[in-house]
Amino acid sequence: MAAEPSSKARAWILFDHIVAEAAPDGAHSNPWVKGPDGELRFEPDYATLERLLGVPLHLKAGTQSGVPALALDVWLSYELRRAGFLSDQVWPRPSNPRILPAAASNLVKSLPGPLRAQVMDRLTKATSIPGVTASSAAILGKNYLKQVDVIMTDWATGPELLISTKRMDSSYGKNAPNRIEESYGDAKNLRLRHPLAALGFLFGLRSDILQKEPRTADWLFDLLAKLGEEDDAYHATCLILMDYADEAALPEGAAEPPDGILEPGPEPEPEDDTGASELPESTVEGIVANLPAVSILTDHTPGNLCPGRFLTAMVMRVLNATPVNMHEEARRRRAAARTA
Repeated sequence: MAAEPSSKARAWILFDHIVAEAAPDGAHSNPWVKGPDGELRFEPDYATLERLLGVPLHLKAGTQSGVPALALDVWLSYELRRAGFLSDQVWPRPSNPRILPAAASNLVKSLPGPLRAQVMDRLTKATSIPGVTASSAAILGKNYLKQVDVIMTDWATGPELLISTKRMDSSYGKNAPNRIEESYGDAKNLRLRHPLAALGFLFGLRSDILQKEPRTADWLFDLLAKLGEEDDAYHATCLILMDYADEAALPEGAAEPPDGILEPGPEPEPEDDTGASELPESTVEGIVANLPAVSILTDHTPGNLCPGRFLTAMVMRVLNATPVNMHEEARRRRAAARTA
């Protein structure tokens, strides 16, 4: 009897469907909008984010499963593709394998048709091929390996963008200090080895903190902002305030496990995230159409933590640190919005 698919495996099939609907045939909308003053601003696709955030609520996937924070990772990688970065450049990718070096992808594309299909089938179905594919990525900082949630990297450039995400839906006063402490250490570790990479931190927070623990909320907002202002921390930080009904709330449980320093020793066996691929399309469509409702409270988000400002900072950091003949589609999209 086949093993029951994990929460993450079931989540991926829903995430992939939502992202595919948002970008039919891989055609992404241009996020850049010119304001009345002529300045360009990055307009995030909040509707897609709200749908993605409904997936862990539907699955009742607790924090330990990794699914709640994964919804944020999927959205960020989708937004970076909207900005014009290529699907194979931004991890997690919009299909299996989630981590695939560009060199390996280019090799597969160069193979003759039948062989290319066989190799791609192997890459897609294998949970992880050491040194080639993976479900998550770790980057060496100054002193230790750090799992980073959203990445752009290549052997020719090194890491160009590193974004860590955290999410908190309850027990704010108890868990918030640990999350902030971890983020400070992670920022310094990564920044010292990769000073040119765009380094960002995104924090997903349930909005009921504004009523339940307003002083904790103020404290968190202040520290998040400072994380993006210090010379040796992140280049930008972001807050996602998520509002949803109590009946849709995630199950209470252990806090998100720390992922700052990876344990030494043999690599753990990767989780199989491919087991839900047999789910019928009609079933997926029905689930997605009836996901729990989630709203993003942009009006309650401090301006220096808003997602549009954050994504602008991340994209421009990458473009400004590379020559004009790199990331040409990302540059073209900005130029098209400026002349529209």
